[in-house]
Amino acid sequence: MDDLKTSPMRDPRRLLKRMRELMAVQENAQARLDHLTAMIAEEAGWDVCSIYLARQSNALELCATFGLKAEAVHHVRLQPGEGLVGLVARRARPLSTSNARAHPAFSYKPETGEEPFNTFVGVPILRGGRMVGVLTAQTSQERQVATDEIETLQTVAMVLAEIVASGDIVDSEEMAGLDMRQSRPERFQGGAFSGGIARGVAVLFEPHVESARLIADDPGREEERLDTAISSLRIQIDEMLDSGRIPFGGPTRDVLQAYRMFAHDRGWLERLREAVRRGLTAEAAVERVRNENRARLMKAADPTFRERLHDLEDLANRLLRHLNGGAKSSAELPDNAIIIARNIGPAELLEFDREKLKGIALEEGSAQSHAAIVAKALGIPLVGRLEGALDQTEDGDPVILDGEFGVLHIRPQVDVAETYDARIQTLSERRLAYAELRGPAVSADGVRIGLHMNAGLLIELMALDETGADGVGLFRTEFQFMVAETLPRLSAQSAVYKSVLDAAGERPVVFRTLDLGGDKVAPFAPSTKEPNPALGWRAIRMGLDRPGLLRYQLRALILAAAGRPLKVMFPMISAPWEVRAARDMLDRELRHAERAGYVMPSDVKVGIMLETPGMAWALEHAIEAVDFVAVGANDLMQYFFAADRQNSRVSDRYDVLSPAALDLLKRVRDICAEHDTPVSVCGEIASKPLEAAVLIGLGYRSLSMAAPNIGPIKKLVSGLDVEKLGIWLASRLQSPADSLRPLLLEAGEDAGLPREAVENGRGI
Repeated sequence: MDDLKTSPMRDPRRLLKRMRELMAVQENAQARLDHLTAMIAEEAGWDVCSIYLARQSNALELCATFGLKAEAVHHVRLQPGEGLVGLVARRARPLSTSNARAHPAFSYKPETGEEPFNTFVGVPILRGGRMVGVLTAQTSQERQVATDEIETLQTVAMVLAEIVASGDIVDSEEMAGLDMRQSRPERFQGGAFSGGIARGVAVLFEPHVESARLIADDPGREEERLDTAISSLRIQIDEMLDSGRIPFGGPTRDVLQAYRMFAHDRGWLERLREAVRRGLTAEAAVERVRNENRARLMKAADPTFRERLHDLEDLANRLLRHLNGGAKSSAELPDNAIIIARNIGPAELLEFDREKLKGIALEEGSAQSHAAIVAKALGIPLVGRLEGALDQTEDGDPVILDGEFGVLHIRPQVDVAETYDARIQTLSERRLAYAELRGPAVSADGVRIGLHMNAGLLIELMALDETGADGVGLFRTEFQFMVAETLPRLSAQSAVYKSVLDAAGERPVVFRTLDLGGDKVAPFAPSTKEPNPALGWRAIRMGLDRPGLLRYQLRALILAAAGRPLKVMFPMISAPWEVRAARDMLDRELRHAERAGYVMPSDVKVGIMLETPGMAWALEHAIEAVDFVAVGANDLMQYFFAADRQNSRVSDRYDVLSPAALDLLKRVRDICAEHDTPVSVCGEIASKPLEAAVLIGLGYRSLSMAAPNIGPIKKLVSGLDVEKLGIWLASRLQSPADSLRPLLLEAGEDAGLPREAVENGRGI
């Protein structure tokens, strides 16, 4: 076809300028579309220009045309994939041919009168990566369609998509039923990271930045803005990677490496610049290229392409924020908002209006992330690992978030919504029943169990009275540091700790010293690149190597106690010498406070958080140096099974109810009992009814958990026969079974278990 002629293109910027002027004219929707097709045909030199828009049935309806028969408008519909127009929609990319009727996908529609026209070109009208319609152009002359002609039509289609979606065109009776939004119900299965069920409306967290300006006044200036933003983006990514201090809750190092690669990709950058040169603003150019990538990659069968889509989406968002001066979207939440995001950090989560925020759905995340911990503290359902949820959700979509079973329903059907309404009512009734259980937790055979709450925020302490908790078994002190740009002053730290003690009243509070490092990063704290941060320089290791930070915190805790008991716990102890070194540091600060004339704590107790197998086996050599022990079950089990608890591929491969794990937990409890040292268990296993029952059966008499779990565990304890369960466990700890879970569920009441523990263990 090399002998075919091509047609010279007029300046596409003039066409965009005329489109902008047309939108300022007051006329009805159909008239605007008709004028628009005539304008495109005139400016681009085509005999025919037509606009097909998608209906809810996914059919493409001819909504306006210049050059075809007028009576075909709103009467010709192409089914999904039908004809050349349907092929453009299915592939989500342009198509051109010099002989349309010879193309195998051609579908003849006599009512359009298109027989005289040979050359055909069609481009998808995309918005948010979704198919809004197809823009076509035709001419009777057989000729090649030049690349710049296709580029111009793509630019026009991008502007047209925004015009259609804004309602400036689709507001007439003829356009009724055209679908600019997704409508099909979607269901995603993920991980349940914070319990509860919420119904509400979707709010996309940091959605793409919208720009009111689509058509450039000065294309040269827009290209300068684009280049400046790209340069700033590259510098930001390089700094984040080279510093080793990746923001908590932000993208991982692997994602940032992908960002760096894409940010230097010549093809991506040239497409952005070309869109600007054709008359779009820099923001509109980013949106156009994003739409094309999204529509194409979402149709790919290979999951690696969809992963690339997420990277390109995030990169486009970052570039748009640089164009927007670095501002983040901070739109006020609607009532009953459910945040849909790729990931979120604890500081970002705390910025939302807690009266309006009802749930959080993440494409990534983990049960042990600090966002999950904060969500539990606030009593907000959180579900993670919902891959692809952002692609299928629009702002304002009705959604149901099931934090009990890790499910997200988008645009749910009526029967699904009614079922969840009944479940929400049942959960509400259970909460009221738990609220009445504010007295001590006592088992069916009269054993008193201490139930304490974990906290890290002052707002969580409101739950002390609501739940009837015996105290705060773990107060995480690092949140105050992670959300601060600089090291909090001594007075600020002391004020927070004093407020915690005031809120607790006569109930005990255990303050865990800073557990920074690994995945917990503070902007001012020393950091380093590590191949395996979970096993690296973190917690007490950092505190002993950089004593100034730890001593500063210990001094603040001593000041805050002022005449009241003080309980301090050191995390991530791996060897007995670390216990002694940390205690010596505390003793020095106590002597300093006494010399300075401070009001001293009435009593000081020192404990360790037992999180490493090495410390579990060396506990006898350190037990005399501590006043209490708290088993940090999350990390202890992670290290015991050598399975990263934040890696979804391996985190579910082990069972804490295996005989080997229970034997380790029993060993720790027995050593503490021999030395008359109080011991408790913190973490996920203490908050699950079946696991909590087993811990009590092993001899633990104190558990610490998130506040919402205290009611259910207190109910469990009231029906538990501790002696019977202890006897049952003792006879089976040497079992060759991979896990005692199925045996426990089968034994049920014969093992001393109440119905709640069995039902929970079976997922009922």
